[in-house]
Amino acid sequence: MDMCVRRLLLLCVFFMISVSVCSGACAEVDSDTEAVAGREFKLGCISCKMRLEVEATATVDWHFRAHGQDEFIHIYSYDGQESNIIDERFQDRIKWQGSKSYDLQDASVDLLNVTFNDSGDYQCTFNRILTYQHYEYSTTVNKLVHLTVVAIATRKTASIVSEVMMYVTIIGLQLWLLVEMIYCYRKIAAAGEEALRASAAEYLAIATEGKDNCAGVQVAE
Repeated sequence: MDMCVRRLLLLCVFFMISVSVCSGACAEVDSDTEAVAGREFKLGCISCKMRLEVEATATVDWHFRAHGQDEFIHIYSYDGQESNIIDERFQDRIKWQGSKSYDLQDASVDLLNVTFNDSGDYQCTFNRILTYQHYEYSTTVNKLVHLTVVAIATRKTASIVSEVMMYVTIIGLQLWLLVEMIYCYRKIAAAGEEALRASAAEYLAIATEGKDNCAGVQVAE
């Protein structure tokens, strides 16, 4: 029975970790790279802290380099409270979709009403200050997104397979956990029945022995 309990605990922990990874724990997932003209597109940019217990503040800057251009142009900034669209081409077309605190880890933005001129390279820069007990430490992290704008969406096969495999894994874990629970339940129930039978046999043995003792006393009299 102890083995069943340990197996169930391990399965539960593994399942919870898998679900948490799939549902929102900080993970540095690459951004999509294909946008459809006239629609909204999310430019993903995530930079996770290596030590969550360390306090930090961060600002984020987005730069853009159009196809055929050599240099990046500063288009957007966010300081944890206020956003600022710097380039007029993106006026009213960038919307913050990242972290809602000073400790920024997700710097994703929505690019609204995408045009073919939005094709190019987007660079997201985290300027982070880690606060330790006796000092502060500054770090800079850059993420690059190569964006292509198309007229009609063409979902890649790899993306479809990845999504299907994620759901298959979660369902498989649930079924595995269910099977283990049924197995352990039956094993515990069988152990309980065996213990009950043993207790009944012991009780009958004691009762029979008591009868024999009583009969012996009567014969002696």
